[in-house]
Order: sequence, then C-alpha cells, then structure tokens
Amino acid sequence: MTPTTSTPSLSQILLLTHGGWGQQLCNSLRMVMGEIEGVKEIALMPVDTLGEYYQRVEAVVKTLPEGSLILTDFIGGTTSNVAARLSADYPVAVISGLNATLLLEALDKREHGRLTDCVGALVDAGRSSCRDVVAHVRQLQQPQ
Repeated sequence: MTPTTSTPSLSQILLLTHGGWGQQLCNSLRMVMGEIEGVKEIALMPVDTLGEYYQRVEAVVKTLPEGSLILTDFIGGTTSNVAARLSADYPVAVISGLNATLLLEALDKREHGRLTDCVGALVDAGRSSCRDVVAHVRQLQQPQ
C-alpha cells in the first residue's frame, strides 16, 4: 500500500446474504434514512459454487478501504465462512447476524472512524435490538 496524504476513505460495508435479502434490507432502510452510500451486497444464490462465490466476494473485498466491515446473515453458513477466510488476508472485520439495527449502527459509526475499531459496540447493538416486543411495551406502560 502506498502512503497517501489524502483523507482516509470512509469504511465500506459489504453484505453477504443467502438469496439476496440484504438488498431488500437496504431498500427498506432507504425509507428511514434516504440514500445509502458505501454499502454493497453479494448474494449467494443456489446456483453458485463455493469457489465462484469466494472469487466474487474476494474481488470486492480487495477494493475495500482498510477498516471496512462485512456483515453476514448467519454464522456457520457459506457467507460467514467465506468472510472469515478473507478476513485473514484483508483488513476487514466480520460480524454475523445482520439485522436493520446493526446496519443502521454501522452506517452511523463509520462517520466517526474505522468500523474495525468498533466491532464490539456493533455486536452489542445488533444483539440488543432483539426484543420481546410485548414485554417491552408492557414495561413501558407500567406506572413509574
């Protein structure tokens, strides 16, 4: 990598999902926050071989600025396994368990620095977004 005096590139977010639902998630989030920049998805489709998928993902990961993030749909699947393997060779972080809150948090945090520096906070945000809605509403309705 050649040293540069320019401002470091904004961290990018790569979504790896089975069947392409990451693109639909982005479409939904545009309803909440408007245009989303710097997010790409590579869908794993039933016709893809592991080798083909790995090559497609690696071609994109090679272009990501240092500090970027890969979000995958679930742990143990091809999307997560490919991302984990590539993270050994490229300066990216990988989080599994993609959801709307996690992606929104990542979009916010990248405005303040590299996403590889806040993986723990992002995992916590994604984890805490899963709630029993009925219990949560009941708790809010209880008199203080």
